Amino acid sequence: MKVKWGVLGAAKIALNKVIPAMNNSEHCEVYAVASQNKAKLKGYPFSEKLQIFDSYEELLQDPNVEAVYIPLPNHLHVPWSIKAINAGKHVLCEKPIGLSSHEAVKLLEVSQTHPTIKVMEAFMYRFHPQWQKTKQWVREGKIGELLTVHSHFSYHNTDPENVRNNPDIGGGGLMDIGCYCLSLARFLFGKEPRRVQGLLDYDPVFHVDRLASGVLDFETGTSTFSCATQMTPYQRVQVLGSAGRIEIEIPFNAPNDKPCRIWLQQDGEPQEITFPVTDQYTLQADTFNMAIINDTPVPTPLTDAVANMRVLEAVNESSQQGHWVIL
Repeated sequence: MKVKWGVLGAAKIALNKVIPAMNNSEHCEVYAVASQNKAKLKGYPFSEKLQIFDSYEELLQDPNVEAVYIPLPNHLHVPWSIKAINAGKHVLCEKPIGLSSHEAVKLLEVSQTHPTIKVMEAFMYRFHPQWQKTKQWVREGKIGELLTVHSHFSYHNTDPENVRNNPDIGGGGLMDIGCYCLSLARFLFGKEPRRVQGLLDYDPVFHVDRLASGVLDFETGTSTFSCATQMTPYQRVQVLGSAGRIEIEIPFNAPNDKPCRIWLQQDGEPQEITFPVTDQYTLQADTFNMAIINDTPVPTPLTDAVANMRVLEAVNESSQQGHWVIL
């Protein structure tokens, strides 16, 4: 059985990553795309096989579409997720789930009135075997007690037309990539931080944060992070415990065309572990589609998305007020 999918918008992540990955899944078929800019679809090998709609509304009205993927700019995530739910479609929405925890709660409440509809925030990294293994090792005490997590994620983007540089629609580094750093810390500790401290630096022209750093206090340990949109492209995660450490080389944009490496260090030299070539977007699609087919809970519930937005907001608040913010 395959779930038929529609995609709202022709975002690069959809065209270059998610649609090809979904088409490689055993459990789904990308059936339609809605976009007013059909020129974006030219040259893509899959476009001739798709139903192309001029509007998102038309796609949602098509009875053949069972689920939708939403890669729209951040300010459109919640409004279109709600419209999709009300149209009876399952929803996989890109991160961050919305502009605020208030928006996220609104989406959660709407989803609860449609209990058969599956809704999930698309944090694809969690499905990669390197993260599944890291989580397993932490849970099993492979590195002793988890004490601290360090994460960094950066790229360089000064394009004034890019949505990430527009503050009115949810731009900025913290919303775009810092949300990963917050998510992974909560994922590994398996709980919410009790307080956070943040410091944001803003671009004087774009008025979006271009460098964000922070500390999350989990009581039993800490997580520190930095993310930047005008810095050398780089990413890395260090997970350190009382008896060892784990280093993840490409924690977020894990490639789908070459193996991934992580290192486990206990006594002596680090041990390198290599994971075979895989596509984390396909794994995400497989898992979400099985929840639809078997009518089981999604692996990452919307309550997790709400919690992540609350931490993100607290980092912002801390930077503005200059002190710790209690959650």
